[in-house]
Amino acid sequence: MKKFLIILFLFFTMIPSTMAASTNAITVMVFGDSLSANYGMPTEAGWVTLLKERLQLQSPVYQVVNTSISGETTLGGRNRIEQALETHHPDIVILGLGANDGLRGSSINSIYDNLKAIIEACQKNNALVLLVGMQLPPNYGIAYTQKFRDIFPQLAKAYQIKLVPFLLAGFGDKREFFQSDGIHPNIIAQEKIVDNVWEVLYTMFQANQVAVNINIK
Repeated sequence: MKKFLIILFLFFTMIPSTMAASTNAITVMVFGDSLSANYGMPTEAGWVTLLKERLQLQSPVYQVVNTSISGETTLGGRNRIEQALETHHPDIVILGLGANDGLRGSSINSIYDNLKAIIEACQKNNALVLLVGMQLPPNYGIAYTQKFRDIFPQLAKAYQIKLVPFLLAGFGDKREFFQSDGIHPNIIAQEKIVDNVWEVLYTMFQANQVAVNINIK
């Protein structure tokens, strides 16, 4: 009887600990296009996986889910953001859309409005947003490329959210960091991408006190 009571006591004292671990989980959802969807490379080599590994070195409470789709546009993202939020309940959303719209010469206003709707949906669901900026090649014309680039800081300012100025910063003009299509970063570029994201992401953890012992690299 005494042995039974001891086992029963241990069982009930372990339950709150398990529940706490589950409750304290911090979920980061990456919501992007082929630049985040491991295009042309194994999943384990992509920058999202590298980010997950880096976060889990800090603490096992971090979860990273990748809901990126190759070829995705801002309109496609707008149409599926609610379902993604409902499914994954993220604390932070890394929003990396717009590149495909720009390459197709889509209306600047439509790109802005779609990203705006996605940001508002995230904030309505109490998710912090990290917006990822993109840039276009100069052959799209000075006026269009500048207006496209300006979309991201304008949204970041309007909604008071964090911004990665340019996902491909530091290597976007270097051919050796791209696959044969000249558009998608290759495996050796993935660490550079995760560094660009990490530089801003860790400030969000610190500012919102959701991270402990983050090592800044």
